Amino acid sequence: MEALTAAKPLKPRGKSGKFWRTLFQQKYLYLMSIPFVAWVFVFNYIPIWGWTMAFQRYRPGKSFMKQEWVGLDNFRELFHDERFYMALKNTLAMSFMGLFAGFTIPILFALLLNELRRQMFKRIVQTVSYLPHFVSWVVVAGIINKMMSIDGGINGLLMNLHIIAEPIQFLAKADWFWGIVTASDVWKETGWNSIIYLAAMTGIDPELYEAARVDGAARIRQMWHITLPGIRTTIIILLIMSIGNLINIGFEKQFLLSNPIVADKAETLDLYALNYGLQLGRYSFGTAINIFNSVVAVILLFTANTIFKRTSKESIM
Repeated sequence: MEALTAAKPLKPRGKSGKFWRTLFQQKYLYLMSIPFVAWVFVFNYIPIWGWTMAFQRYRPGKSFMKQEWVGLDNFRELFHDERFYMALKNTLAMSFMGLFAGFTIPILFALLLNELRRQMFKRIVQTVSYLPHFVSWVVVAGIINKMMSIDGGINGLLMNLHIIAEPIQFLAKADWFWGIVTASDVWKETGWNSIIYLAAMTGIDPELYEAARVDGAARIRQMWHITLPGIRTTIIILLIMSIGNLINIGFEKQFLLSNPIVADKAETLDLYALNYGLQLGRYSFGTAINIFNSVVAVILLFTANTIFKRTSKESIM
């Protein structure tokens, strides 16, 4: 009996032994991840130290210890500025429009593209659709300005079809600016954003489609009952991430497509930080705006993740 007891192998104790065993088995994967972890740490975590500027009256050239600390004065100034709330309204409006159009249209486009049976035609359409993603916003803005000018292609087409009697200055209509920016962004990113949905569709079991065809289901019913449920997890995860980035829509397209006539509709929070922070040498004020953006983004991300985790049992954490 003593010999049998002595012959039993010793099991690793607790979670520590399991961790080290897994680390040894996957050592090459961990080694491969080191450069990426270092990149995230250097470019995403170390710069957080710069947030201290939001609590100072920062002056370039002075050392950290010689800066004047002002507490929350920059945030008080921010929340008492009427232009901040105008920029916040513009940001949220364009964000929600972009979320609705920029999230649903790529899904619809991927569904339609997945139904194409001629592979050559499918590849051509997919390639042409995601090429605009690689074009800079400077070029895209130039194309849009030219197409929407008085003598541009859109006015010419509408006049030839007798829809309008005289040219329209599209980019001089302040109420149309949000729609123009959203439509431009959808045109530029739809093909690229649909790639991940097409990749998720390839993981759906083909036998499900065969069974549905045997039962007499048409293509629309197959898309509704098989394809969409098959990519449900991908849709929810991307939606959560999109909601987290709802307030961080950038400023390039607004900056390049705006003009003095529509400036009040074009100013986003990032453009507001650029115009009233960095360009005026108010680095502390600009940092306070960016902290506000980051805090709101984190709150939106955790809120969306919690809601979807409780309702659909899907989450990213």
